[in-house]
Amino acid sequence: QVQLVESGGGLVQAGGSLRLSCAASGSGDSINAMGWYRRPQGLRSREFVASITRDGTTRYVDFAQGRFTISRDNAKNTVYLQMNSLRSEDTAVYFCAAAPGSGLAFQLVDYWGQGTQVTVSS
Repeated sequence: QVQLVESGGGLVQAGGSLRLSCAASGSGDSINAMGWYRRPQGLRSREFVASITRDGTTRYVDFAQGRFTISRDNAKNTVYLQMNSLRSEDTAVYFCAAAPGSGLAFQLVDYWGQGTQVTVSS
């Protein structure tokens, strides 16, 4: 089993930055892809944000390109999401996700964090 614990959410003004962290414990070495989803306010579904594999291959959704950067420390089984130029529409609960394979499509995610709130004030 793998447990994912997020940190780093909070309140920030539009144009500001936040850095999210997610540490995997337990059988962390069984994980390949790690990344982030988010659930915007008022919505029930989660949307993909970014992912990274152990070998450093990254994927981003369009709205994250150029503003968000995902990185990873394999020795610590920890993934980070640096979010810059934040907008009010980035307000959401951000969930850490992990999968044993290289893909992090929703149906492939085996492990979820509890979520961390990011609120961007305009």
